[in-house]
Amino acid sequence: MNIQDFNNTKWSRNIILVDGDYVDNVAFNLIVNFERMIGRRIQKADTARWIDCIALDGGMREGRDSDGETQVIFIHSKEKTALDNFNPGSYETDLNAKAFKDTLGEFIISSYPVEEVVKHDDFFLDVLKTVVNHKDVHRVMAVPNAEHAPLWEEIRHALRDIDDEEKRITLFAMQPLSGGNFKQEILGYSLMNALGIKGDEL
Repeated sequence: MNIQDFNNTKWSRNIILVDGDYVDNVAFNLIVNFERMIGRRIQKADTARWIDCIALDGGMREGRDSDGETQVIFIHSKEKTALDNFNPGSYETDLNAKAFKDTLGEFIISSYPVEEVVKHDDFFLDVLKTVVNHKDVHRVMAVPNAEHAPLWEEIRHALRDIDDEEKRITLFAMQPLSGGNFKQEILGYSLMNALGIKGDEL
């Protein structure tokens, strides 16, 4: 996928951009740790429920956003053909060019394989910059590999001049990180919800 193709894309008002490799790895670690902690088997994360949780944490609301559409973009390495810890998880069979509709509107999913690890981060950053600078996009919810410090610094740098009156940008990470010109939410909460882990079990 060429970044030029993204520049010519018709974008929705709301965008969710996800590093699929990263979020799948986080889900795996949560499953392993919580199975040990609470003493029961944990099923794979419900993909649609997780997307809904990200949308809610990113500020979308029933009623106000119900008639619109949200584009969900998964970036993943070429050898990873599926989200192993999500259901549904196969990029080509279950996710790419698929959609679902609920009380937050319609979610249209696409997935893009990237050849190399270095290009993976670069491509994620390029897509993020493209969508946040597009006039039709008003809300961006991004799940980068925030544990990769050089990428986080580049994201902070890229978003420093974004007008937060016009754009609502929310970045998701497993812990609060030194800030930038965007909101932050804890990624683990949405994943725990999608994995069916309840607060009273902890």
